[in-house]
Amino acid sequence: MKKITTILLLSLSAYSLQGQNFIQAYQNRVNEISQNNITANLQDFGNLGIKTTGSPNNTIALNWLKNKYLSYGYTVSQIVEDPFSFDNGSTVVNSKNLIITKTGTVYPNKYVIICGHYDTINGPGVNDNGSGTSILLEAARILKDVPTDYSIKFIHFSGEEQGLYGSSHYANNVAYQNNIRQLDIKLIFNIDQAGGKLGNNNNTVKCERDTGGQPENNAASNQITQELAVCTELYSPLQTVFSPTYSSDYMPFESKKEVITGFYEYLESPHPHSSSDTFANVDPVYVFNIGKAAVGALQHFANASATLATNEVYPENSLETIRIYPNPANNILNIDLPHDVKHFDIEITDMNGRLVLNAENEKQMNTSTLTNGTYMVTVKSDKNRITKKVIIKK
Repeated sequence: MKKITTILLLSLSAYSLQGQNFIQAYQNRVNEISQNNITANLQDFGNLGIKTTGSPNNTIALNWLKNKYLSYGYTVSQIVEDPFSFDNGSTVVNSKNLIITKTGTVYPNKYVIICGHYDTINGPGVNDNGSGTSILLEAARILKDVPTDYSIKFIHFSGEEQGLYGSSHYANNVAYQNNIRQLDIKLIFNIDQAGGKLGNNNNTVKCERDTGGQPENNAASNQITQELAVCTELYSPLQTVFSPTYSSDYMPFESKKEVITGFYEYLESPHPHSSSDTFANVDPVYVFNIGKAAVGALQHFANASATLATNEVYPENSLETIRIYPNPANNILNIDLPHDVKHFDIEITDMNGRLVLNAENEKQMNTSTLTNGTYMVTVKSDKNRITKKVIIKK
């Protein structure tokens, strides 16, 4: 997929952050993302070869994806194949989308769709789009048993490279039939080409918002994309920029006036759509970090439970139980610690690692001297230390 490069630097201080306080349970789940899993998924995706829509390797990739979901504990009834076909000159090409549905507890018939394509051209496509594929897999694995208010559909589209055929089929024949809405869609969250180029300083991700097409959904897309950017900076180490949505699997939904957003790499790799789009040329750590942002954002969009599951409860004397609030903060930041922690140090650094405030045994910090932005708060006791991200907004 080729992208236009107009971007707008984001300023978190300009955001409406209502309802986007840092949630520790979300961070705990984000921390479950495995670099080993991301790396293995990227390697396995590459080893499947060129996955041109309709090819034997395309079908092998579809079955590989199905088996991954089954291994995570998703049932056969949650996994649906969506066949489609299109004319390619004198040949009819047949392929399938793969849809996995996780049912919401409050709004089971309203869907957050997270999607990415798995077909490739001219190469194994480890960046475009093994990166998005790997992120979807990790998100589905981690959130399988996490209650969410809204249902989530994890969708792997085929036919993207030839002209968005798979997503167009799904939008026009499943989500809509004869232009009548069949699925109540909250938003479409697309991840395409998020692997970067190995060796680049991959510390920023594009957050894509709708700026054209159907004008009725632009304002909602802008709001959702602002929320995506906030989640990115709350739950991952990445910085964010705005970029227009363009030529990927969210576009057939945009034409139906649905709300769309997405992730795309900031420093664009030259390798997609070539034989060199291999594991050797992608940045697995960048994919891992974008995965963190995606899991944080997906929990926000689907309104995941903020209550820790049994296996997420920490010992009472662990600094993991610390509360740092409010977040975003204005002039005062409060620190609540376990009762048995008597001696501790607090350091606040900016995102460049520069120390801006510090204190000893203080449970309230005056942050009035700090400018709007994102900071890291580190609390250190004799035996433990923990770092959390906070936003200062005045």
